[in-house]
Amino acid sequence: MTTWRAATPVDAAATMAHAAPDVVRPAPMPAFDDPDPDRAPPAALGRVTVPAKAPARWSSRRQEFERSDDLFAFARRLQPAADAGDAEARWLVSRVHDYCGAYAQAPLDYTRDTALMARVAPRVARALEGARDRVAARCGRFLPGDVGGFLQLVAQRQEAALAGSLASEAALLAMGEPLVDDELYRRDLVARVQASRDPDAYMALAPAMGLAAAGDAALAGAVSGTRMSELAWQLASCRLGLDCSQGGALMTQYCANGGICARAPQQDFSTFVHQAALSPGEADEVDEMVNMLLMEHSHEVVMR
Repeated sequence: MTTWRAATPVDAAATMAHAAPDVVRPAPMPAFDDPDPDRAPPAALGRVTVPAKAPARWSSRRQEFERSDDLFAFARRLQPAADAGDAEARWLVSRVHDYCGAYAQAPLDYTRDTALMARVAPRVARALEGARDRVAARCGRFLPGDVGGFLQLVAQRQEAALAGSLASEAALLAMGEPLVDDELYRRDLVARVQASRDPDAYMALAPAMGLAAAGDAALAGAVSGTRMSELAWQLASCRLGLDCSQGGALMTQYCANGGICARAPQQDFSTFVHQAALSPGEADEVDEMVNMLLMEHSHEVVMR
């Protein structure tokens, strides 16, 4: 079975799997590679106390990405703007392709794997099935060949980044494909993301700021390099307006792609992290990291 390499890998899944006995990691997901217009359709946030001043406001298109029941149609509506060089449209099309990739490559295999994973992980079976069914429903009009593979997704995000999408630029670093492979560039990018207060950019950068950043001299002293720093960037994105509810893309992809699922109904990402992934001491440390990331008037990488 070919495995889809996620564009924004859930590296913190190992953190949660290690910390919570009710969390399991399933077998690898099936893989997935221009749409047909005539095809028929088939919360409260945790313990962070620093107020987010003037958070980046979500555009209506970002909200639609989270709420749309038909991501095939959503991506088609965005494509003309993306083709015309609209940076945010290009970013959101890439998010659709990332979100729908595992399903679009092999819908039947995806459905079979859902049943298998539920049997292997009975304690999170209901949440797992719900997340994967949600992906299947939202992505149901995609067929194999509609969505590109990893290299095509990199190319999409390169185009979006060059058009001005900071979130795409951050995602490329997290994918191991930065626009510039240079220490000064990495440090500057992290500073720009932090100063932007853009929840998508924080979320996209998070995997690059976890263990992947350990030993990177460019990020020495930043909120980076540990299993908790990735969670801190994600929690900060929740504070800034990202949909971190159980039905949002962040939690859905954690559960559907990594088997990291909340057992309690309506549990949001922040509550889940604090209850399932962290000891009380670690939770306090992560909250301090989030507070640092959201400090007012921050225009440089925050040093610890």
